[in-house]
Amino acid sequence: MPGRIGLIFDMDGVIYRGSEPVKGARELIKFLKEREIPFIFLTNNSTKDPSMYREKLLSMGIDVSEDRIVTSGLATRLYMEKHFKPEKVFVIGGKGLQREMARLGWSVVGIEEARNGSWREIKYVVVGLDPSLTYEKLKYAALAIRNGALFIGTNPDTTYPAEEGLYPGAGAIIAALKAATEVEPVIIGKPNEPAYKVAKGKLDGVEEIWMVGDRLDTDIAFAKRFGMKAIMVLTGVNGLEDVEKSEIRPDIVLPSVKELIEYLRIRLEEGA
Repeated sequence: MPGRIGLIFDMDGVIYRGSEPVKGARELIKFLKEREIPFIFLTNNSTKDPSMYREKLLSMGIDVSEDRIVTSGLATRLYMEKHFKPEKVFVIGGKGLQREMARLGWSVVGIEEARNGSWREIKYVVVGLDPSLTYEKLKYAALAIRNGALFIGTNPDTTYPAEEGLYPGAGAIIAALKAATEVEPVIIGKPNEPAYKVAKGKLDGVEEIWMVGDRLDTDIAFAKRFGMKAIMVLTGVNGLEDVEKSEIRPDIVLPSVKELIEYLRIRLEEGA
């Protein structure tokens, strides 16, 4: 095989939609494990942490270890540990992001404390997708950012694919705070470097990385930015009409991850 490859998979819209696996996803993971091809999952969705995603995948018949799952919440925690000193944090996000911020061991300011004036002491406002978003959370986040707190976004995805269609994503919440504060956030997830560094570290030793995703503006842009092969599947956010209109061009477009099995099989035979 001409160079050992490793694969990075987005999850929402690639491996599953909502709670339903994409056709061929189970077979693909089985194929990769049998042939010992390195792979990880890299999702911009921070509502779950790796242990929660492992449980979700298991419920669909896909068995992977936690260390093969990277979320934008995990990448955010690692970035903060490396670059910032411990200070008070305010979090807008789901359970997964809340868990990651708790693992920092720093002081997390809750909504009750914020009401009592502690928003003035917040040094970092971390924002991800929050299914329980309220105006009050946005209010105290905006007040803290205007007071000088660093604005950190887990990812820029304005939507994410689910069973009923496209739901508002973290990027939509971040956009509201950008409008309210006129402050640009530090964005951690795809297509940015902090996410790449974590993913690359998990695929140590591979010579070529393939990024498999469904979004042009994050997954495919991410692949192009860091020299990965860009493989787009049509089971998520973007379709062929989007590719035709975009300046961001994938190297390969496949109907789903099911077709990737045959593509990999041919590649393996070529290198035999």
